[in-house]
Amino acid sequence: MDAALQNKLLKSQKNEITEHYVYAKLANKIKDQKNVNILMQISRDELSHYNFWKNYTQKEVPANKFRIYLYVLIAQVFGLTFGIKLMEKGEQKAQISYLELAKLLPGAQSVIDDENNHENELINLIQEERLNYIGAIVLGLNDALVELTGALAGMTFAIQNPQIIALAGLITGIAASFSMAVALYLSERAENSNSKPLKSALYTGISYILTVTLLVLPYLLIANPFISLIFTMIIAIIIILIFSFYVSVAKDLSFKHRFLEMAILNVSVALVTFGIGALVREVFGVVV
Repeated sequence: MDAALQNKLLKSQKNEITEHYVYAKLANKIKDQKNVNILMQISRDELSHYNFWKNYTQKEVPANKFRIYLYVLIAQVFGLTFGIKLMEKGEQKAQISYLELAKLLPGAQSVIDDENNHENELINLIQEERLNYIGAIVLGLNDALVELTGALAGMTFAIQNPQIIALAGLITGIAASFSMAVALYLSERAENSNSKPLKSALYTGISYILTVTLLVLPYLLIANPFISLIFTMIIAIIIILIFSFYVSVAKDLSFKHRFLEMAILNVSVALVTFGIGALVREVFGVVV
């Protein structure tokens, strides 16, 4: 075996043993027995893959302790499904190496098929509450971004007083969050579409209020309302970026499409309402 081939096998071993420990540690940190069984099954598969490559290298390879700590931490903070799928996406480069190995080593193709099919099927069986309510979170976040950035843009030109804009934005945003949460609760109760409509309403309301708070914050910290608006738009884009990335990883959706759709819609509404605010100020002579 030449040195280049052995290095590829050793890297594959390191990836497999690292993921083996990640899945095993996550299984020890959760209570849902179904999810525990799935994680332990994947962990055993990863160890089996490690041993397959070891048969060729005849060497033991230590796990990457930093990656184990990192992905366990990410899974605990941002959710089990997100942490696992983020780790698996990070291993896509390793899949290229596996394809090269399959041409050289008998039996390697079965490991690749196991990685691509069996593990993905098992990961998709994991049940996680926050993903079941991701639609409610998206509803609250999207509405807050579109409605409040639009309202703040309009009030920025019409009023031009950051403290009054912040106060009006908070009152409007909090009232809208309660209204939306109640409407969602009543809608799901009427349709019997969700076994826990109250929890859906809470996810929607909380995500709305948190988004409102972040968007209004520049008006509380900066004296110039137009600079505040710029920072509000930057915060909105950052929120869209982070949430689009989260959903695209956890739900296996297109990040680019989701991000561009939300960003373009948000900026367009802000520009239109900014123009409306300017028109209202000129037509009605509103000065605060």
